[in-house]
Amino acid sequence: MERYKPKKKKKALKIFLIILLVFVAGIVAYGYSIYSNLNNAANTVHSPIDRTPAVKRPTDLALNKKEPFSVLMLGVDQREGDKGRSDTMIVMTVNPEKQSMEMLSIPRDTRVEIVGKGIDDKINHSYAFGGVEMSMNTVEKFLDIPIDYYVKMNMEGFKDIVDSVGGITVNNDFDFSEGGHHFAKGQLNLNGKEALSYARMRKNDSRGDFGRQMRQRQVIQGVMNKGANVSALWKYDDILKALSNNVETNISFDEMKDIQKNYSSARHNIEQMEIAGNGSTIGGVWYYIVSQDERDKVQARLKEHLKLQ
Repeated sequence: MERYKPKKKKKALKIFLIILLVFVAGIVAYGYSIYSNLNNAANTVHSPIDRTPAVKRPTDLALNKKEPFSVLMLGVDQREGDKGRSDTMIVMTVNPEKQSMEMLSIPRDTRVEIVGKGIDDKINHSYAFGGVEMSMNTVEKFLDIPIDYYVKMNMEGFKDIVDSVGGITVNNDFDFSEGGHHFAKGQLNLNGKEALSYARMRKNDSRGDFGRQMRQRQVIQGVMNKGANVSALWKYDDILKALSNNVETNISFDEMKDIQKNYSSARHNIEQMEIAGNGSTIGGVWYYIVSQDERDKVQARLKEHLKLQ
């Protein structure tokens, strides 16, 4: 009986190697499928924009050299037959050296110069007047920094993005109800519909737009954290479908890869910013007025984070 043991061991080893080979081949095929689908989705959401910036960089941005960059996030309420208005305007700056991101909400009623229109009006009207291009140029002029990229999201479809990552977790700082949902104080797990109601509530918050802006940033941060989680790989089909249906950006697939490679650690340290101002009625219209001193302060902080000073 002893002389048959080596043969049995060789057979067992052969079976193990075959199983291992099939397993590795499956992983490679799955990885290729993910990469191919990522590429297709990136091409679907990619929408380049040809514009003359209101604020130009001294030199072209080089992601491969880990230079800080900026993104304008536009949450747009799209209506049938209407371009809609940007309900949400958030500027993010990303600095890989500091491994940090700064996220500034701009109140939608902020009175600014609408670049390309030649008037002073509410900043969210810039999208209705001239789409993404006018929004980017107007924000650049207001903050005196270059806006490198934009990400436009359909707010109604944002709930699909939240659901695609399996919901998000937020820390709610006071008890309220909105859109048929109750939000208790403390840590909450939200699905897509809940997250949309949570981010949109304004009237029941004594802080008004500031409270809503804070919740919007929380929701976006929650999606980023869940989307970056390894477990999200198993839901990548749902995530890519939700993004393809609801997002447009001028970030190319190659740029996305550079950002993932060189900037991913920055998401662990997100600093939230607000811009102070006062309400004022001009010509019968209510505006949010930001003083020049406040603008200078915010501009200096963003420029320092972008290493433009």
